[in-house]
Amino acid sequence: MENLSLHDAGPSGPPPPPGQQQQQMPPPVPQLPPQMFTTAAQLLDLTDKKLMIALRDGRKLIGVLRSWDQFGNLVLQDTVERMFVQNLYADVERGLFLVRGENVTLLGEIDLDKDDYVPEPYKLAPVGEVFALKKAEDAKAKKTDLSKQKKLAAIGFESEHHGEAIL
Repeated sequence: MENLSLHDAGPSGPPPPPGQQQQQMPPPVPQLPPQMFTTAAQLLDLTDKKLMIALRDGRKLIGVLRSWDQFGNLVLQDTVERMFVQNLYADVERGLFLVRGENVTLLGEIDLDKDDYVPEPYKLAPVGEVFALKKAEDAKAKKTDLSKQKKLAAIGFESEHHGEAIL
């Protein structure tokens, strides 16, 4: 048996009878390179690497990807939830964390050389202080969002979040 790749021509076979033209094969369909997965299989390269994951509710998780499934559900180890408010941030230890795939909006690998770098305006603060500021900011955003929804409802638009803003 002959070992052929996708780009090699197959065996030519017997020549066509005289007076009959050889049939032309349609051009091959272009294939994506193997590294261009568009499914959960793309996570294979990210297994055992440190990731930052942004969730639909606005939370940011940082942890090591240990496992995943075909639905994009993720298991993170040594997970930290990072909260940002104004120019402060705080890290809350979460440990082992299971993330449902439908809640992931963004995920990316963290460059370990730049892992400890904190952008200029942000300062580390106690968790209690950041949590209180975040809660107040969320309440204010919810109130303004409710006001916007009432105005939009008056002209015929309907909200799909019912007062809960996705941040």
